Amino acid sequence: MKYVYPAIFESENGKYYVSVPDLSGCNTTGESLQDAIEMARDAIEMWLCIAEDRKEEIPEPTKELKTNKGFVSFIDVDTTEYRKATDNRAVKKTLSIPSWLNNEAEKQGINFSQILQEALKVKLNIQ
Repeated sequence: MKYVYPAIFESENGKYYVSVPDLSGCNTTGESLQDAIEMARDAIEMWLCIAEDRKEEIPEPTKELKTNKGFVSFIDVDTTEYRKATDNRAVKKTLSIPSWLNNEAEKQGINFSQILQEALKVKLNIQ
C-alpha cells in the first residue's frame, strides 16, 4: 500500500528530529536532512506495517499541518516495497497437485518453491 504523511522536522545542534503527528509515537532522528528523511520514511513504513499486520485502523493523514518550530514535509511510503526489502522469511505451505504433474516436474528438476513464487508474482502483478 502507498501512503503519504506529513512529518515535522526540527533542527538542533546539527541533528534533525522528526515526528509524525498522525502516527502515535512515530519519531526518529537523522544526522543530516537527507538522513532524517530516510529515517522518517523507514519509521513510517515500519509503523504502518505493524498496524497492517495487526489489522488496526490506519489513520488518515492530515492534509495541512502547520508548526511554529522547524518545517513540515510530506513523506511518501510504500509498505509493499518495504516488506519486499525487509521481510524475506520463508513460510512453509502445504499444497496438493496431481501425482502425474509432480512426477513430470521432478523428472525435469523443477524447483517447486521457485515456480510457486514466480507464479504468485505474475498472478498478483508484483514485480
